[in-house]
Amino acid sequence: MTCIGAVVWDGIWYPSTGTVHGLPSFGFRAAPTGLATRRQLRAAGLCPGGNGPVAVLTWRRGRRFAWLYRVDVARPKRVPSVAQLAALGRAMAVRRVCLSCGEDAGYVLPTSERRCCAPVEERPAA
Repeated sequence: MTCIGAVVWDGIWYPSTGTVHGLPSFGFRAAPTGLATRRQLRAAGLCPGGNGPVAVLTWRRGRRFAWLYRVDVARPKRVPSVAQLAALGRAMAVRRVCLSCGEDAGYVLPTSERRCCAPVEERPAA
């Protein structure tokens, strides 16, 4: 019986479950240390920084997968400037305003209609 394995970036042999798209795949909770998914990098304040994935994490019998990136070459994620945050706040405020009544709904309205109430012509007379 042959054991499937892979030599990843650090030159160490790790047992793997095969390959996916030419990259070694590892089962759930079986990935080598030093590799992380995008969500794990983001939680640590990092991003892949233009580096491609080096392995694949698979679960649910291979039906679900996530790319694995090297933590040692990841870069800090970009921090938005004050002006960018202000522009984003204004854009989100516009998405909360109803097109029918012009009031702030207090939540982001669906983009299909952007209305919190019936149109003016359909509203019953008070």
